[in-house]
Amino acid sequence: MAAREPNITLYTTGTPNGIKISIALEELGLPYKVYAIDLKKQTQKEPWFLEINPNGRIPAITDTFSDGKTINVWESGSILQYLVEQYDKDHKISYPKGSREAYEVNNWLHFQMGGLGPMQGQANHFVRYAPERIEYGVNRYVNETRRLYGVVDGHLAKSKSGYLVGDHISIADIACWGWVSSAGWSGVDIDEFPHLKAWEERLLQREGVEKGRHVPTRHTIKEDMKDKEAMEKKAAETRAWVQAGMKGDAGK
Repeated sequence: MAAREPNITLYTTGTPNGIKISIALEELGLPYKVYAIDLKKQTQKEPWFLEINPNGRIPAITDTFSDGKTINVWESGSILQYLVEQYDKDHKISYPKGSREAYEVNNWLHFQMGGLGPMQGQANHFVRYAPERIEYGVNRYVNETRRLYGVVDGHLAKSKSGYLVGDHISIADIACWGWVSSAGWSGVDIDEFPHLKAWEERLLQREGVEKGRHVPTRHTIKEDMKDKEAMEKKAAETRAWVQAGMKGDAGK
């Protein structure tokens, strides 16, 4: 476990993947600097950022590693693992390496990274951002997201602590929370999943979650869902740069 002082800069936007990292940093109580990436301007495709993350996506962090040199860490799951391995000596959001709980956290982290995030991201696209409504795409990804929500809901129904693993919050919970909090944006009714809804609301009461979700901008997805006009405006704005970004990614 590193004893050095962190020198972390977080490159991020207020998306489900972005707020994972700011929430984790707040839960750990680590100092960090924030560089807000403007997706509308394709800042994540600029050469300087591609030196940090060659995949041109947020989030990413830079830090001073134990050898005194800068390290670039990207992919949100990788960043979460880096933060706990380097800085979570008290296991605030992790469990001891090699423990049963540590492997269970890995299960749920990979579940989110390989399943929940990609499927809900596609649901977002077909529900909100596609230039035309394609019912097959909507049904395919919304239904798969609902299935994955059901997996988590069933697991939480058996959890004595109310967390995904063990007796306290972990990066498994943090990885999933941002996605679940935006269920309605993806066309999923969270009320169908009472244990998941209770878990989402319980985590929201945590100071680290509340503070971290508003980095680098206010996390307003629930408010937006209550205002249909605001929701449609936000979707239209996002649709425009998503479509532009798809053209920009062609052949890359």
